[in-house]
Amino acid sequence: MASQHPDHAGVPYWAKKEFISTRKEVQECFLTFSELGISEYKWDWEGKFVDESVVDRLLHEHFEYFQKHPLGREKFLTFRLPNPKVETEFRLGRAFMGILSASSLAKQLGLPTPPLFEVILPMTETAREMIEIEEAFAELASLKHRLYSLGNGTLTHIEVIPLFEQVGTIMRSDAILAEYVSLHYKQFKKKPTVLRPYVARSDPALNSGLVPTVLAIKVALAHYRDFEKKTGIMLSPIIGSACLPFRGGLTPYSVVKFADEYRGVRTALLQSAFRYDYPTIDVVKAVAELDRLLPKGTAQSVSKTTEKHLKEIVGLFERPYCATIEAIAPLISEVATYLPRRRERVQHIGLFGYSRGVGGVRLPRAIGFTGALYSLGVPPELIGTGRGLAAAKKQGLLETLETYYVHLKDDLRCAGRFFNREALETLTQHNAAWEAMSEDLREIERYLGEELGAKTAEEKEHASLTSLISSNVENLASMEEPLRQASLLRRSLG
Repeated sequence: MASQHPDHAGVPYWAKKEFISTRKEVQECFLTFSELGISEYKWDWEGKFVDESVVDRLLHEHFEYFQKHPLGREKFLTFRLPNPKVETEFRLGRAFMGILSASSLAKQLGLPTPPLFEVILPMTETAREMIEIEEAFAELASLKHRLYSLGNGTLTHIEVIPLFEQVGTIMRSDAILAEYVSLHYKQFKKKPTVLRPYVARSDPALNSGLVPTVLAIKVALAHYRDFEKKTGIMLSPIIGSACLPFRGGLTPYSVVKFADEYRGVRTALLQSAFRYDYPTIDVVKAVAELDRLLPKGTAQSVSKTTEKHLKEIVGLFERPYCATIEAIAPLISEVATYLPRRRERVQHIGLFGYSRGVGGVRLPRAIGFTGALYSLGVPPELIGTGRGLAAAKKQGLLETLETYYVHLKDDLRCAGRFFNREALETLTQHNAAWEAMSEDLREIERYLGEELGAKTAEEKEHASLTSLISSNVENLASMEEPLRQASLLRRSLG
């Protein structure tokens, strides 16, 4: 599933500049299908401007293509809704109208209907939220007047993909699904045949750290496997992966490792950096390889005792991570404001919702957060991780950790090559809170048996830029070009 996440550093292969305007996203969607071989495209109504005529334009501008590769049959356009509990509900209504009018248009053009039939609900925390989306859609679809018939009766029910975005919610998401199935039967007199639970990868990492997020997803995937056996309902999990290890570690060159780590996942998110910061020929090959590998994976089983141990490990890593992030948050937020913009976003305010928070501080969204820390020479994968490793070893839980975070060492090595010791020393002079990272580094290097730092020429060039940026944190306005250059070298904005 391709997404509109603005994490690419370079110029998309089909464009003349890095910035992708809302008007260009319809073209991007078509090329995603026709040239990259990706089968699903997420149209994001949450937190950004969107072209509301997307289906009209796709079908009118590329009619012959969609005759051969119909929307809703071979290619899929999936709306990510604004969640009514945190964003104004009129955008939700406009998204629904777009889905219904698309169904009418497809019928009028003699194409299969409905072309759109699923929606993603971000920040899902309860089954009732999912049911309310379905109820609202059904009520709107039932409206009739002699001047119009919404959807022409071709679509009366919408399927909801719940997006779980917090570590605690992810680990109990099977219970939410179970309640949803019960409520669905009471409301609609039938059970769903397929569910696509969607586990976030970036926001839980931002809020809780790298290791807690991976372990929470492993617990969820094990639960989904048990849920499927118990209920007979097919579960087809989605993961919100991105390129840097902190946000999923999925690049065109890490497909085999990724598929092994997240066995049981059926759909992987391919964000902008995956598609545009690597050679297009390698992207196309990687998409085909994902299509081949993901259906084969079976989630690891997790016993009750093991789950208890995994939850203990989550706490061991989460506590030092959150304590450090809360203390250094102001600088992270400031650096993020100087990273280049890649798409049109709606600005949001508030501690939670679309501004993310840890403890009592506000943080930028995950791309800006990750990009800021990489640009300072201190990848977020390392924060709290060394102290967590030491605690896990002390409590005899290291073997359990390695069993369920299979490629932990690989991810730490990958992130560690963008670590800059000189930059950390400079940052510590400005704020003593960075000193806590020293213990992390000692423990991670002891665990890996090697020293962290740049190895290749590109990584060393990245380190030089991070030294420059960390030395100029009081004059970040002059660092926009180094910030841009560093993102190109790591092949991802954040």
